[in-house]
Amino acid sequence: MKNLRIYIATFLISSTGYLGLAEGILRAQDQDIVAVAAASPKFTTLVAAIKAAGLVETLKGTGPFTVFAPTDKAFEKLPSGTLENLLKPENKEKLTALLNHHVVAGKVMAVDVKTGPVKSVGGPSLEIRVLDGKVTVSGAKVVKADIIASNGVIHAIDTVILE
Repeated sequence: MKNLRIYIATFLISSTGYLGLAEGILRAQDQDIVAVAAASPKFTTLVAAIKAAGLVETLKGTGPFTVFAPTDKAFEKLPSGTLENLLKPENKEKLTALLNHHVVAGKVMAVDVKTGPVKSVGGPSLEIRVLDGKVTVSGAKVVKADIIASNGVIHAIDTVILE
């Protein structure tokens, strides 16, 4: 497997001329969902919430998982005080439920997404809609799809999905 990675990196470097691109692709595929999210400046709030909920080890697990990940801008849309309240230790159960509502068991790439309900690991179903090549998840727009991790995939969304 290591030789295959070296070959792919060599191919990408020679065909694109961008060492950074090749390294970034290989790094992301070797990192779990939490590490990939933590490496992005767009998911700082989500990573803080994952830590506060005690879900780090779960999302570093084998998976595979599909995470519909609210961006920092998505969290900013919440009513004033909502996020701060959820991050309090006494609300850990509510925060965990909210985050689990953004996770689906299995690795679902954008090309495989179809309109219809899909059960989240938190229990309630998410309503997926595909229209003219655009995807929404329970009303949240997918703004960046197929962020690959070693144990699944992240799809960035523009709104926090509330039950």
